[in-house]
Formats: sequence, structure tokens, C-alpha cells
Amino acid sequence: MSATLGRRVLRAGAGLTATGALGLGYAVGVERQWFALRRARLEVLDPVTAAGRTLRVLHVSDLHLRPGQRLERRFVEGLAALEPDLVVNTGDNLSHPRAVPEVLRALGSLLTRPGLFVWGSNDYHGPRPKNPANYLFRPQHRVLGPELPWRDLRAAFVEHGWLDATHTRHTLTVEGVRIAVGGVDDPHIGRDDYDRIAGPADEPYDLRLGLTHSPEPRVLDAFAADGYDLVLAGHTHGGQLRLPGYGALVTNCGVDRSRARGASRWGAHTRLHVSAGLGTSPYAPARFACRPEATLLELVPRAGDTGRAAPAEGRPPSARSRASG
Repeated sequence: MSATLGRRVLRAGAGLTATGALGLGYAVGVERQWFALRRARLEVLDPVTAAGRTLRVLHVSDLHLRPGQRLERRFVEGLAALEPDLVVNTGDNLSHPRAVPEVLRALGSLLTRPGLFVWGSNDYHGPRPKNPANYLFRPQHRVLGPELPWRDLRAAFVEHGWLDATHTRHTLTVEGVRIAVGGVDDPHIGRDDYDRIAGPADEPYDLRLGLTHSPEPRVLDAFAADGYDLVLAGHTHGGQLRLPGYGALVTNCGVDRSRARGASRWGAHTRLHVSAGLGTSPYAPARFACRPEATLLELVPRAGDTGRAAPAEGRPPSARSRASG
């Protein structure tokens, strides 16, 4: 190798190193705390019974809060000014044993509004150090940390009037919109048992809403087979690391990269919305081309719809609990 070529190689290597360092610094120091509110309009309400109605749903997920995260907490506190009709929390609120007061302080007056929630793995277990390469190359590799005080958080949510949809079906009316809700525990760590909520609603509703933390296809298929109009999920962090023109590198679950965040269709009838979430693990505190977010969903009646898709035949309804709100 000539001296000139050697110098060029060294300069190129130095340039790549500097670019990588700048990108990492941006991902850790800037974008990770550059919180965004995204808005989306979804045609999912019954076009006949909900004609002329609109339901504003604030979807929050993956806060991963721990003491000292003032910027994230203040952003979440500010969401109360949106005055949503309904708040839906799809899990992974905690990242520290002393995080429950942080979560409650962040949600603040949102807890006085109608709310629904299900749990994620990082409500049950705290994060642990692990090889960051596993996120890209071994997404099914799970390292569960110590147990977190999720029961205390649940008690506080329920005391404020929020409904726990974990393996439970609820019915409620919000702003004149009749909603049937069903939720499962976190499929990412195998806690889901859809049979506990299986079966179609036994009377007409304006909206059938499914909740899950991780958008695993087996759960989404079950919701779709039972005729759910909309399923809300989190977990993916939107891919957390995205490349312009390519999108998410991974989803950390069974859905394809195109569904790592935002709205999509799942089958002929069901709509899926995946939140990119607001936080990160303290051991992977980076986001690139994927700002942390909450979403305000404007749910409106379906246009030009001939009716609700019939649920799959042959699925026997199983025993389930039901609550009214």
C-alpha cells in the first residue's frame, strides 16, 4: 500500500469514526429526549350507531420511568392540556423500584379522565445490563430483572378509576360512544392467554377495542377473528433505531418492520396502532430517526362501510369477567 493510499484510508476511517460518534451523541443526547405528540385520524367507529360522533383517545406507552427523568415527566404532565376523552396506557411504565410516584406524578390529572391499561414486561421486571447487539441480532433473547412494584401502580390506577383490561373484558360509554374492551397480558414474555377473553361482543357497540403491550401476530389474529375494530399496542419503541428511507431495523417482536409504529391494517377489518413510546431502557438510552412520542387518536365513523366484519366461526366463547364503567 502506498503512503498516499494509506493516508486516504486513515482519513476515511477517521471520518467514519467521527460520523458514528456524532450520530451516537445525537441519538443519546438529543433525540432520546426530543418528545413529540403525533396525531392520527382513524375511521373505526360504527358508521350507523356512532354517526356524527368523534372519540379523542390519548395513547401512551413505554414510559420506562425512573427517578430524575424531569424532561419526560414534564412532557407527559403537559399532555393533560389536550383534554382527551379517553386515555389508553399499553404498558412498560417502570424502570426502577422507586418509579411508581414518578409515573403517577407524570400522568397527573390524566388520571381523572376515563382510562384503560394493560401491562408490559417492564412493569413486572426491571431492566438489566445486556449486550446491546442482542437488540439487533437476538431480539428473542430476554433478560428479566428484579420484580418491580407493579401491584402498587395497579392499585393507584384503579383507585383513580382506570380499568385494568388485563385478561378482562369491559364495557363503557365515553362521550356517547359505546365501547367494548378486551385486553391480554404481555405476549412478549408469554403471559398472554387470549382464551380468557375470547368471543365476539354479545350486543352492538360503536367500537370494539383490543389492548396488548406487544403486537404479536398470534394475538392480533385472535382480535381480528373476533371482529375487533382497533387494537392498540406499544413495545416496539418504533424500532428505536431507524434509517431514513429504510425504516426500523428491528421490531423486537413478531410484526414486520413496516408496522413498528403508527397505524396499519390487520386483515380486512381490524386497524392496528403501535405507539413508538416515550422512554428507553437505561441500558440502551438511544433513539435515531425515531422520536419518543405519545399519540392523540381521533376516532371517527368508517366511511362507505357495509357493516362490521363477522367474527370467525367456530371459536367458542370462554368464561370471562366483565365490568361496566
